[in-house]
Amino acid sequence: MADADVRWRQRFDNFTHELAWNLLKDYLQYQGIEGIIGSRDATRLVFQNNLISDGEGWMAMIKARNQSSHTYNLEQAQAIARDVADRFAPLFGALRERFTALCGEP
Repeated sequence: MADADVRWRQRFDNFTHELAWNLLKDYLQYQGIEGIIGSRDATRLVFQNNLISDGEGWMAMIKARNQSSHTYNLEQAQAIARDVADRFAPLFGALRERFTALCGEP
């Protein structure tokens, strides 16, 4: 994978993760849960409230997101890009399914 492709994938993952954890935070606040500070808090709380099933996967995503924001190592960036495709994309899909069910949509 070309260096530019890896960087675009990292940016997309960071953007997608940012939208996802803010959705989760907003939902928790709608449910009356306050005091959520950051994506780790939101992830722990949504796992505790059974909104996601793979809490470890989401925590790994947070770690990878932080690493990708500060790495200039191509091998590490490529490993994170593989995780985005193989591990994190299915987590976003599961989140979409969960919230689609909560909304009562087919």
